[in-house]
Amino acid sequence: STSTVLSATHEERELHGRFLHITDFHPDPFYSQFSSTDSDDACHWGAGDAGIFGAEKTDCDSPFTLVNATFQWINDNLKDTIDFVVWTGDSARHDNDELIPRSEAQVIRLNEMLVQKFVEVFGKDDNINDTDPTNDFTIPIVPNFGNNDILPHNIFTQGPNRWTKDYSHVWRKFIPEEQRHGFERGGWFFVEVIPNKLAVISLNTLYFFNSNNAVDGCASKSEPGYEHFEWLRIQLQFFRQRGMKAILMGHVPPARTPSKHSWDETCWQKYTLWLQQYRDVIVGGLYGHMNIDHFMMQDNDQIDMQLITGGKEPAKTSRRPNDFSIQSSAEYLTELRYGWSSLPDTFKFRKNWPSKENKKDKKKKGRKSKHDKFLDQIGGPWAEKYSATLVSASVVPNYFPTMRVFEYNITGALQSPANMRDRYKKEAMAQRNELERGGLSARSKKHKFVKPHPPSKSQPPGPAYSPQTFSWASYTQYFANLTRINAEFASPQKSKHATFTYEVEYDTKNDTIFELEDLTVRSYLDLAARIGDYEPRKDDLLSTITDDIEDDMSAAKKKKHKKNKKHKKHKKQKRINRTWFAFVNRAYVGTKDQEDIHDQFGSAVED
Repeated sequence: STSTVLSATHEERELHGRFLHITDFHPDPFYSQFSSTDSDDACHWGAGDAGIFGAEKTDCDSPFTLVNATFQWINDNLKDTIDFVVWTGDSARHDNDELIPRSEAQVIRLNEMLVQKFVEVFGKDDNINDTDPTNDFTIPIVPNFGNNDILPHNIFTQGPNRWTKDYSHVWRKFIPEEQRHGFERGGWFFVEVIPNKLAVISLNTLYFFNSNNAVDGCASKSEPGYEHFEWLRIQLQFFRQRGMKAILMGHVPPARTPSKHSWDETCWQKYTLWLQQYRDVIVGGLYGHMNIDHFMMQDNDQIDMQLITGGKEPAKTSRRPNDFSIQSSAEYLTELRYGWSSLPDTFKFRKNWPSKENKKDKKKKGRKSKHDKFLDQIGGPWAEKYSATLVSASVVPNYFPTMRVFEYNITGALQSPANMRDRYKKEAMAQRNELERGGLSARSKKHKFVKPHPPSKSQPPGPAYSPQTFSWASYTQYFANLTRINAEFASPQKSKHATFTYEVEYDTKNDTIFELEDLTVRSYLDLAARIGDYEPRKDDLLSTITDDIEDDMSAAKKKKHKKNKKHKKHKKQKRINRTWFAFVNRAYVGTKDQEDIHDQFGSAVED
């Protein structure tokens, strides 16, 4: 279904209930076809297998052919069917070649090139005399700082700095004019993608990033991370007052396992608290950076107010180099699973969740039923003890290039009357200015920490928990099979008819493995629990033969066999949780050999 709303410039715009999330282009002007894919050569030098549209399953960046073909595919297949674009950063090449070091000018040029690609696809043809740069597109596009969009990479100092000033110009078509001052201060802003109804908040996650040695967490009032969360609190509080909802987006996701601690712990603590306290406003969080398709859960029981207020120091975590190889990603995914193995067993209650307890589960007098105990464990019928964060795989072909299209609920998304909209806007700016003066006054040391207020007890569950207007219903994951595409374009026989295309990898609407009824937290909690099940049901178990092991027979036993009889071979089996197998397979966008997944991620069958 579709709805018609007014844009920020009072023009009618049809809503389709779909939006695009795309991330990590990493365009490389020095990419050379048929060059070496070795890490030292970076697809710049030597002779090798670097394909026409990129070198899949390598550390090489994206050739311009891939960037151009990707935008052409969006133009031909998505342009008129989506409502806005979430673009989560890393729009410049890596600094991966000592012979061709990056420069500040080059980083800016590559970002400007991608802005121009968005103009070519989504730019308006009829606003030549329009002096408002944010009215240059048919739909809103919301960009974000990646850790490679600056120099040196990862290091983002307290603003205003040269990067916030430069990108204020590069992204002038995207950042609302009244927010440019705030953007120059810290690189954060928001766009009302459906005015007065739905906002997308672009977080500067580089201030939370553990690899950014220029800052130190979010607990100290002098840190930009502290100011960022105060700014976010103010925006979310005001969206609550206006009855709006908000999507959070950022580049570096809040990964938190023993081997991968992407954010400073104090920033993770505040983020988790903010998600909990503003669960009536926040629809969800979208991130990139890690190149693998996955999700993560935040558990509110792990919130420590002493860490948030600076009452105690977080445990020291090593600031590892910011690389994420296939080997380290395997360790990370395995740790995610191990963490999920302790989640409450959701399977028993899937059929009647969140309704009242099963009639067979009668509680004894004075005791809670099993169903009631389960609800206590997960934070009530809507699993409000948890929140979920979604991470998309990237365009840069470390695996296969990908993008993701979400479907969201637009029932009731009709626009308020214009006079109400204008009144809201004036009140919004007045209240926001007042809040910012009081809350962020020159990074005042006298400012006291303000714990965000939770939703009122009469408030129904928010859009991340209960299906409603702006809740995410499903997504379709698209990928470009570069192995096939490159081979076809390189073949004299096939090149004339070869086409570059993205195809569906999976669609959560009709996915019989993940079985996501929707994209609410309770659906992800159920999925995480099934992935973390080391003893899955028989119908959720895959087995495969991974090794033929010759029987280690003693010389005495050998003599008993006939001389010309072949020795028996024992089959060493591994088994794997079917949902876990699919999760790993999709994390690597189907590029990892299925037998290798069984071998690396399966469990040996005991004799």
